[in-house]
Amino acid sequence: MPTMKVLAVDDQEFNLDLIDLAFMDNPSIQITRAVNGREALDVLAADAGYSVILLDLAMPVMDGFETLSRLKAHPLWSKIPTIVVTANSEEKHRALREGASDFLSKPIDVEELKLRTHNYAKIKEYQDYLGDMNRILEEKVHERTTELQEALAFAKKTEYEISARLGKASEYRDMETGMHIKRMSHYSAKLAELAGLPPEEVELILYASPLHDIGKVGIPDRILLKPGRFTPEEFEIMKLHTVIGGRMLETDGSYPVIDAGRIIALQHHEKVDGTGYPAGLKRDEIHMHALIVSIADVFDALSSQRVYKKAFTIEETLEILRQGCGTHFDERLVHLLIENLEAFTAIKEAFPDEEESPSIMSLIDQLQ
Repeated sequence: MPTMKVLAVDDQEFNLDLIDLAFMDNPSIQITRAVNGREALDVLAADAGYSVILLDLAMPVMDGFETLSRLKAHPLWSKIPTIVVTANSEEKHRALREGASDFLSKPIDVEELKLRTHNYAKIKEYQDYLGDMNRILEEKVHERTTELQEALAFAKKTEYEISARLGKASEYRDMETGMHIKRMSHYSAKLAELAGLPPEEVELILYASPLHDIGKVGIPDRILLKPGRFTPEEFEIMKLHTVIGGRMLETDGSYPVIDAGRIIALQHHEKVDGTGYPAGLKRDEIHMHALIVSIADVFDALSSQRVYKKAFTIEETLEILRQGCGTHFDERLVHLLIENLEAFTAIKEAFPDEEESPSIMSLIDQLQ
């Protein structure tokens, strides 16, 4: 049986001897003496592992009430059951109000002393056990939470990587560059941030926007790679890349990046006046993610050089965006881009086309 340590605090030697004698036949109870409150606190400062404190109230140096107050203010000592010993009924009521666990009346009934002390020692033992169990459970929960967070982070990283790879697949099907994908995804994230979207949604757009043209993998080369203007029939086929992209990215809703990519792929050619495709959606019918990506995509396409066109100047690009306000583009988002142009030009400078590896078209030309 484990030892239960009891701290007996009394200025009368006789009372302390009586307590010692009461527990002589119980080797599981170990008594430590203190002759006043100050000495008791010194004992506890050296070892707080006591099961019960037997506390006299009338003592010199530091009386029982002051001692009780100090005990209850301490994070460890406050958990030790304290039984006050007094002959004054008013004092015992006050002691109970101030946090004492129980009381013993003087003269002490030895049998009652033993029973109450033993019972409170067992209560303390159970409390310590529960505390240890709670601590162990908290540690286990922390471990499992950490493992879960790591698993979720890996799953998110994997989903981001898949999105980036799929975006790169669409890049190799037409004459866009990989840097276009990077620029427009960062443009989209910056515009989402300026629009007041929460950080997690800004991050979502950053990784979902590269999927905007994934549906182009389903467009025949004779149309997708045509250097000149499309015929009306060809343009109708070209517009299907939005629907194809939406179908390619259909999920059960378990993949946030892919789900956001589906909406962007399906709606990034919609216009706020309802003249866009594929569904002719208007304003609030178009998802905010698609409205943002639409502007970012056009901003980069206009301001970048392609094999089929020269780059527009920033001023020319902004003028085209202004002209499209209220018809093609959301006015507020265009104004946010214009008002924060330095942030977008910094992104443009960070991902210049000349640092990109050769496009698929240049590789084909080399082979020919």
